[in-house]
Amino acid sequence: MNLSRADNRSTNETQAPLPWLLPAALLFASGGAALIYQVLWVKQLSLVVGVEVYAITAGISAFFAGLALGGLLFGRWADGLSHPLKLYAGLELAVAVLAVAATLGLAQSAALFARLEASVGLLAWLLPFSLVGLPAFLMGGTLPVLVRALTPTDAQTGEAGGRLYAANTAGAICGTLLAAFVLLPLLGVTGAACVAGALNLLAALGAWCGRRRDERTLPSSGDTALPRTPQARLAIALYCLAGGVALGYEVVWTQSIVQFMSTRAFAFSVVLATYLAGLVLGSALYARRADRIRDPWGLFALLIASAGLLALLQIAGLGRWLVAWQTLLESHVVQLTGSQLAGMCARFAAAAVCVVFIPTTLLGAAFPLALRLAVDSGRVGRDVGAVVALNTLGGIIGVMLTGFVLVPELGLVRTLAVLACVAAAIGAVAAWRGHAVHKGMRALVLLVGGATLVTGVLTPSERLAQLLPGARSGELVFYQEGRGGTVAVVNQQRQGQAFNRLYIQGVSNTGDAMPSLRYMRLQALLPLLIHRGEPRSALVIGFGTGITAGAMLRYPGLEHPVVAELLPQVLAAAPLFSGNYNAVNDPRLDIRLRDGRRELLRNEQRYDVITLEPPPPSAAGVVNLYSRDFYQLAASRLHEHGLVAQWLPLPTQNDEDSRSLVRSFLDVFPHASLWTTEFHEMLLIGSATPMVLDVSRIRQRFEQSQVSASLAQVGVNSVEALLATWVTDRQGLERYAGDAQPVTDDRPRIEYAPWVRPHEITRVLPALLALRVAPPLENASPSVQAGVNDEWALLRRFYGLSLLAYNGNRQGWMREARALAPISAKNPYMRWFTGGKR
Repeated sequence: MNLSRADNRSTNETQAPLPWLLPAALLFASGGAALIYQVLWVKQLSLVVGVEVYAITAGISAFFAGLALGGLLFGRWADGLSHPLKLYAGLELAVAVLAVAATLGLAQSAALFARLEASVGLLAWLLPFSLVGLPAFLMGGTLPVLVRALTPTDAQTGEAGGRLYAANTAGAICGTLLAAFVLLPLLGVTGAACVAGALNLLAALGAWCGRRRDERTLPSSGDTALPRTPQARLAIALYCLAGGVALGYEVVWTQSIVQFMSTRAFAFSVVLATYLAGLVLGSALYARRADRIRDPWGLFALLIASAGLLALLQIAGLGRWLVAWQTLLESHVVQLTGSQLAGMCARFAAAAVCVVFIPTTLLGAAFPLALRLAVDSGRVGRDVGAVVALNTLGGIIGVMLTGFVLVPELGLVRTLAVLACVAAAIGAVAAWRGHAVHKGMRALVLLVGGATLVTGVLTPSERLAQLLPGARSGELVFYQEGRGGTVAVVNQQRQGQAFNRLYIQGVSNTGDAMPSLRYMRLQALLPLLIHRGEPRSALVIGFGTGITAGAMLRYPGLEHPVVAELLPQVLAAAPLFSGNYNAVNDPRLDIRLRDGRRELLRNEQRYDVITLEPPPPSAAGVVNLYSRDFYQLAASRLHEHGLVAQWLPLPTQNDEDSRSLVRSFLDVFPHASLWTTEFHEMLLIGSATPMVLDVSRIRQRFEQSQVSASLAQVGVNSVEALLATWVTDRQGLERYAGDAQPVTDDRPRIEYAPWVRPHEITRVLPALLALRVAPPLENASPSVQAGVNDEWALLRRFYGLSLLAYNGNRQGWMREARALAPISAKNPYMRWFTGGKR
């Protein structure tokens, strides 16, 4: 009978302690640097290849493929070296140089990639693959090389690998949090990369100094081509499959947890840190025990199978109790720290612990066991490299199958059930094919597998849809899970008025309530009406409810209307929203399933108007459409006298961050103006040439029946009412922006800005309204000017009424609402807030 090495170990054997402190410290620094790079490169790849799920997954796969191949090659190489620390120092030094260079290269490669893709097709992907994959290839060698440097015996491989893996992953946690909370906000992308490079240099220096203190000459491991035992091959194969399942869990968790999270980058960093913390804890707890466990195959099987069952049970058990616990924890943390950001991060951590922490702890515990079962002390580098590499490659395949096949076909809950059942099958194979597995352990693994199957069948597929925040106070009328995320529509009521609201990734984006209807119609029609020439083409970035696109189609002179939308599920939900004139089915509308920045990069088509209505700028990844670099790209796609209209939400960021957003806009457009489209929203309009408000031309366009009817429905009944939404020109905007620093691709400060203060609109809106000057009208009679002034006075008074409500002045609000009632009753927009009757 062919027995595994691991099964012949003497548990009473006394081993010399391993000098693991220095290697652990080195891998801690290396892991921190690696995750900083990963965070930066994910951000940069979204600018280079786009934020479509296919593109970003392919880009990140280059990173993991590099890690895997590096582990295979450098692990084998290290076995033949007498001083592997020299190789480790060289790897870290090379990573420091190449990773920082890759970061700088990615920052300049978006336009080049777009040109290459247009000319050579798929071969263009060699550019981002090379930039990301080469430094990752070198990173992949660090863990197997350092395990080889420890020269563990057969009875120490689990401990050595587990400790170093835990240290490397602990460094990754610090890197994740440092990148989001410190480096990117303070130093930007380039500065953060330099800090990561310094960590690599520190690790290289530590290894070189450690080599000089360690005078041992390690014996060569001899022929690394010697075959592995059947049991070792089985362990590596099963751990490869487990890697695919584990990364599949992460795909499902990322989409499932958003019901209890936020779209801020901080939220995703906390979840990733919690995921990694589970791996650290599990690996550290079992590192010292892995080599002394009598039934390693049975425990390995139980850990993999139990992780799947717990992952499924935790999703099945989610409910409103978690929201209550999050709220309680948040309030306590805010009271202790006085920080709203700390409170929200505690809220995110509570959700992450309840969803991902326990299963990942079990998965982390399986790593030292996998090393014990697969690694031969005579070929430590080769075998550790193979375990890590194949687990990583399995993860790449798992991510792609889960994201591109299982979730679109089965949905999140059923996908998780399938993954858990695959994990149970992995456990069953390990329990039945592994050597000397105790009968009781086999029975326990079988019981876990049966429980997994039953739980998967009984958990309703609509479980996550039921947990949507909007579904708690309304009726869920649409829900789809796809490659790019979840999209839902919830019917809600306000003061007896029904409307639908759009949720993307569990977070409310917009809806067809009157305030949204007003600002989105003005978003499309206002720049078309004031355009200095004859606008024939327009691009809307972000379809959303379709209201902006539908309003654009009401302009008769438009010949080429285009929309760039990322998620096909958003288009499927469009017919549920009123006021969009069924834009999604209008044959005139050219809909392109691509993120807006990528559309402008790949297509040199020019437009008379580009109007932007993405999610709020503080959401993760959305800053790509609010940066100075993006405005420069958009400006290059305009015809002469072309306009860029940028949605400026007021309550979603602090006043100082709004000033930075305005500064980014002013840095590109020499002629800029600000308009108020709704109490909560404003509109920046920029151009390379002076904008002329020719009243006679604007009136002629306004009085087109489809245009005037569309605007009258949202309370803009005349040209005077339209022009009254003007706030200020570039001079006023310059005063507002002051010395604020712009948002750029390298310094995406708005994405990592402090948490929004309560009722921030009561600070931002008055500051912007104070800039108001009379619009520079041409061909305007005194009666028109007087009408604009009257309409502005009414609008300003209405905004004052709304501010009273935000400030909690109920008596003042009621008094002013009664005074405005006769007027607001005739205005659909104002009537929505005051509840007045016709």
